[in-house]
Amino acid sequence: MLIQRKEFLQIGSLATASLMMPQFLKAFESGKLVPPGNKVTVIIQLSGGNDGLNTVIPYRNDLYYSNRPKLGIQRNAALSLTDEAGLHPSLTAFKDLYDEGSMGIFNSVGYPNPDKSHFRSMDIWHTASDSKDYWNTGWVGRYLDAQCKGCDKPTQALEIDDVLSLALKGENIKGLALEDPRRLYTTSQERYFKEMMAQHQHDAHEQPVDYLYKTMAETISSADYIFKQSKQHPSSESYPATDLGKGLKTIASLIFSEINTKVYYISLGSFDTHINQEGQQKRLFTELNDAVKAFVKDLKANNRFDDVLLFTFSEFGRRVAQNASNGTDHGKANNMFFIGGGLKKQGIYNPLPDLTNLDDGDVKFQLDFKQVYTTVLNKWLGADAGSILKQAYQPLDFI
Repeated sequence: MLIQRKEFLQIGSLATASLMMPQFLKAFESGKLVPPGNKVTVIIQLSGGNDGLNTVIPYRNDLYYSNRPKLGIQRNAALSLTDEAGLHPSLTAFKDLYDEGSMGIFNSVGYPNPDKSHFRSMDIWHTASDSKDYWNTGWVGRYLDAQCKGCDKPTQALEIDDVLSLALKGENIKGLALEDPRRLYTTSQERYFKEMMAQHQHDAHEQPVDYLYKTMAETISSADYIFKQSKQHPSSESYPATDLGKGLKTIASLIFSEINTKVYYISLGSFDTHINQEGQQKRLFTELNDAVKAFVKDLKANNRFDDVLLFTFSEFGRRVAQNASNGTDHGKANNMFFIGGGLKKQGIYNPLPDLTNLDDGDVKFQLDFKQVYTTVLNKWLGADAGSILKQAYQPLDFI
């Protein structure tokens, strides 16, 4: 059965997943599980530029309300964290985590010479490059490359999506994007693929697409392994029937299965609230809140909360002043949440944004996000952050 490259690329989701991996999931194929206590990072990307000022609310600051006469969240509606700051009313589970000492917050996180384009700023966060540089590998992908030079059982990174983000693409190893282990497994078991692979094994005349066949074979093997492992320790917790809820349930099942995966990645959006921000942010925060609440409850019930570090980020914040459409436009610095039982410090880590000292109407960055990545890589994942980020940054002390 001769198949040309063009036809192969039209096969569908399995081929799409396959082509993301120039080196394959040997860790999954080995069948060897990692020891209990494996440190795991879960990254939630708030796509579109979440409005940080209506997330961590400076409700003692008159400038906040004068810039947001309609969008400003009143103190009696916010979930109080300190005398100076509160959370968006929809983030009740985050408030509980803060109160119990399992959450930390960084304010004014960004990078020098910020870019307000969604695509460019997200690329900068994904690659950990300076704003003037253009890189084609991501910080998690380079971690995958670095942590297993010359070994045959690399750790892996999984994204709960049908398209792999730049953050997870390394030079030699790439993460795997899948929406659901069962779906990927079912696709890989279709008769069409089995017949094609069987035919290829006995046909010596298809060298132009050998690489594509090899890629698909490795993906089929990985899909089989991931699905079987996720079935061994399925989550019994009740999760919301939302995309984020389903995704975090899948991540929990894979964490409990102890496959050799140290980074999980998932996105929620869009937070691009140029118009009617109040309703959109409330809806998205409700989805975030309820999914994270179930996820944390699941981790605690399975004694894994101390081994998991969850953090959120967004490519930029919003402008301090509301616009004429009851929304906010693209801004610069933003906040990040950190959740887990292994935090060494909790609470609000640094000062709230200084609204008297803005960058052309935007919150100025005070903390380079690459310091956060350095801390996660060095202190949580046990990696050499300097070589991965291509520059040394001062680590922080929250983990």
